[in-house]
Amino acid sequence: MMKFIKSSLTVMFITIISSLFASNEVSIVPAPVSMTTGKGYFSLSSRSSLLINTGDKAVKDIASFLNKHIKEFYNLSNLTIENGAIAGKGSIMIKLDKGRGIKPEGYELSVTRDNIEICASNPNGLFYGMQTLFQMMPPEKKEISKIKIKCAEIEDYPRFSWRGLHLDVCRHFMPKEFVFKYLDYMAMHKLNTFHFHLTDDQGWRIEIKKYPLLTEIGSVRSETLVGHYYDKNSVYDNTPHSGFFTQEDIREIVKYAAERYITVVPEIEMPGHALALLSAYPELGCTGGPYKSATKWGVFDDVMCAGKEKTFEFLEGVIDEVIALFPSTYIHVGGDECPKVRWHDCPLCQQRMKDESLANEHQLQSYFVQRMERYINSKGRIIIGWDEILEGGLAPNAAVMSWRGEEGGISAAGQQHYVVMTPGSHCYLDYYQGNKETEPLAIGGYTPLEKVYGYEPVPAALSADNAKYIMGAQGNVWTEYILTPDHVEYMVYPRAAALSEVLWSPKESRGYKSFLQRMNTMIKRYKSVGLNYCPNEFVKKTEKND
Repeated sequence: MMKFIKSSLTVMFITIISSLFASNEVSIVPAPVSMTTGKGYFSLSSRSSLLINTGDKAVKDIASFLNKHIKEFYNLSNLTIENGAIAGKGSIMIKLDKGRGIKPEGYELSVTRDNIEICASNPNGLFYGMQTLFQMMPPEKKEISKIKIKCAEIEDYPRFSWRGLHLDVCRHFMPKEFVFKYLDYMAMHKLNTFHFHLTDDQGWRIEIKKYPLLTEIGSVRSETLVGHYYDKNSVYDNTPHSGFFTQEDIREIVKYAAERYITVVPEIEMPGHALALLSAYPELGCTGGPYKSATKWGVFDDVMCAGKEKTFEFLEGVIDEVIALFPSTYIHVGGDECPKVRWHDCPLCQQRMKDESLANEHQLQSYFVQRMERYINSKGRIIIGWDEILEGGLAPNAAVMSWRGEEGGISAAGQQHYVVMTPGSHCYLDYYQGNKETEPLAIGGYTPLEKVYGYEPVPAALSADNAKYIMGAQGNVWTEYILTPDHVEYMVYPRAAALSEVLWSPKESRGYKSFLQRMNTMIKRYKSVGLNYCPNEFVKKTEKND
């Protein structure tokens, strides 16, 4: 059993360190653009009221969300939600003002001794303002008759529009209930894009009604590698691993995310990482099989056949159902790590290359991706793929996720394609974050908290004109060595908190020491909600700064 539960000694040390920064009365992560604290406090009690200036359902829902938080955290009776145009004494006003000129996803938050007002041009801004207000309240769950909130004036808006977090549920399946928690934690940090990795060699995790064998066969693997991929003598657990999301599950997840202003971007891998698919429908491979879902990690030679029309017809059927489930602008098509061995030896693939005047197999992959792009574009959506889709020629409207360093992102932005930066060097949250001798087994690498915090998503090599194509960045969580929800949380937080500040806060005003100080309060919040964060790097860096 992996041991990564926080020891009582570590928790005690964090508590001592936290007291050193007790004078910092307002600790917000990610840090707002502008904040000025004033004298005094607003006192929130069961006699306070919630005011909304519109009957807009989204605004009503945000008021209800705030009410629920106050009830669950502090056991305060539900506040009365009323319509009103002006914040009266003792009230919290949630105000939608489309003509105010507040930036997209931005908000203004005013806390005086008499009242609180959150104002935004759009409901998502009100939601983020509410998240900031939560962080101005005590972080511990306990019964309180009056909540003191420091007087302050805050103006805030994000630096980047894509503030993402990824989750691979293929290598190890994660239940729907945990995905809900994952989305809650994202919302807490103002992250707004959930990259849902649903298909891979080791398992197909989304129900497609047209092709039931994808989940009947493709969602199951016979056993799983135990230990590290590079161990000389591979050992397996002899235990089947399975799991998938029904379409009703997906609808619930998408709805839950939307209520937290998070867009769910599904990933359907093509043409590589396809063994689970081929195990169910072997006729879509170059050799015809037999195939089986992979029981270990890595890259496999068997991929979808680019020479068969039925491959594209099949994928179009998959995409039709995916698009019906996910309203996101972007559909992720993978496109990474696709060996060309089978294509080189496949008469049908070679004939396709001849018919389409393609010089090599890299151009055949480009043909594959561009053909699927045309279909997805015809449905009103845009594809995004890993940076390998640059090879052989980038699809005309595609966006790129740059993971093999920054070169792919620089190239794509230089061609005026939108980019999400997610280099393994800084954004892979499945890498080690502390001492490898004491940390749970991981895939490798070393990405401590400070390194994540120090990431700059806009490469210096880009001109100002091309820099505007950088939509943002995201943290990736691959689960080859992450078997449980608790372990996911341990790997992701507090590193995702550091990334959230990189993506939200102004570059010029960020500071790692300040971040660590503010994280003392956030750590208490993690404990209150039961988030299994990793304390190791945080404790070490705090001790160093002390």
